[in-house]
Amino acid sequence: MNQERVFQVLVGPHVSEKAAILADQNNQFVFKVAVDATKAEIKKSVEQLFKVKVDNVRTLKVKGKVKRNRFGYSTKPTWKKAYVRLEQGQDIDFASVE
Repeated sequence: MNQERVFQVLVGPHVSEKAAILADQNNQFVFKVAVDATKAEIKKSVEQLFKVKVDNVRTLKVKGKVKRNRFGYSTKPTWKKAYVRLEQGQDIDFASVE
């Protein structure tokens, strides 16, 4: 996988209460990823960017919600979320990423 694709796969970390609990208890981190990204691409991207070993990856698509506005109805975009479990002893510190 080329270096450009590594940065296209991971959109950013998904910060929520559930994500914080998973990070503390299960050594899992949650990322927003590109909709067309595969599990293998996500695993390679996390390993290359954060210099950690990934145990497994689970993905899901979050369906965009229908919202009302003054012009009628509009749909928020659908996006993809990845739950990345790291191997024992590995950790990601988002504050000190180079």
